[in-house]
Amino acid sequence: MTKIDIFSGFLGAGKTTLIKKLIADGYAGEKLVLIENEFGEIAVDGGFLKDAGIEITEMNSGCICCSLVGDFREALHKVIDEFHPDRILIEPSGVGKLSDVIHAVQNVASDDVVLNGFTTVVDAAKAKMYMKNFGEFFNNQVENAACIILSRTGGISDDKLDAAVALLREKNPEAVIITTPWEDLSGKTILEAVERKSTLKDTLVHMVSEAVEDDVCPVCGGHHHDHEHEHEHHHHHDHDEHCDCGHDHHDHGHHHHHGHDADEVFMSWGAETFRKYGEEDLRAMLNAFVDNEDYGLVLRAKGYVPAADGGQWVYFDYTPGELNVRRGAADVTGRVCVIGSKLKEEKLKELFRIG
Repeated sequence: MTKIDIFSGFLGAGKTTLIKKLIADGYAGEKLVLIENEFGEIAVDGGFLKDAGIEITEMNSGCICCSLVGDFREALHKVIDEFHPDRILIEPSGVGKLSDVIHAVQNVASDDVVLNGFTTVVDAAKAKMYMKNFGEFFNNQVENAACIILSRTGGISDDKLDAAVALLREKNPEAVIITTPWEDLSGKTILEAVERKSTLKDTLVHMVSEAVEDDVCPVCGGHHHDHEHEHEHHHHHDHDEHCDCGHDHHDHGHHHHHGHDADEVFMSWGAETFRKYGEEDLRAMLNAFVDNEDYGLVLRAKGYVPAADGGQWVYFDYTPGELNVRRGAADVTGRVCVIGSKLKEEKLKELFRIG
């Protein structure tokens, strides 16, 4: 099985830097082939990649997504037949349309060759300018990405980062967006985001499933075998300008086995954020749920967020009567997840300073 990963990005966004990082500690142990296409120029980073033992097919006579689509398919077949790689990395020209590259790869896909990931790298400080001046190409790369990786986020203000995320989200409400500076992330963590191995939606659904399996009542927090009553519940996931998970709102029905309606589920809310939090401030936020229904009846809250002190990230897990806060490694963006009954989403957003 050969996986194909496409890394698009406008001129100077940082595609090659990202690929170097993934080669160093993301794709460890895999046999790789890199296909590059520079727009009429010799690839300046070829020396590094050859030194790293990576085979390179350079197509420098034109743009991969227009005049070279036919040759591109031929090149893919050639490298698959000759090298039998675990993974092919495709770095198209900065002015290429991602939709055309995806289409070319799909024409080659088979039982043994799969399109695994299509990622766009965006310079956070230049997103607005590129969108305004080069919309035909830039927007195509954004709109067709499954994962958008922002570069140079460490050097801009929260307000500018916020504005860049909002612009990208308008063009692509579905993609995972990485806002954390690359130097704080391992190549493995970035690769997991590229392959969408963990999303906010997955976490919320898992939390609800755990509560159902534990037989916890979403109205009072007790166990269903202790009492009988009828409720209506729903599963909701907040999607605001800070929420980078890339999913629309969903209603999920779970079949319950204690006399409740088949479509009865816990209510859940979640958001992703790049905002920084102090450990003690976060403890105070979570303790606000204790014997207090201003935010609804919170049965579980968990997540991880950047630390205000610049150290390891803060991970938290709250249930009534128990709060665990610890430090851990950085992730691609902060995540806050809450489940319970009659959750007051605007109050939760205010509490966690989201939106």
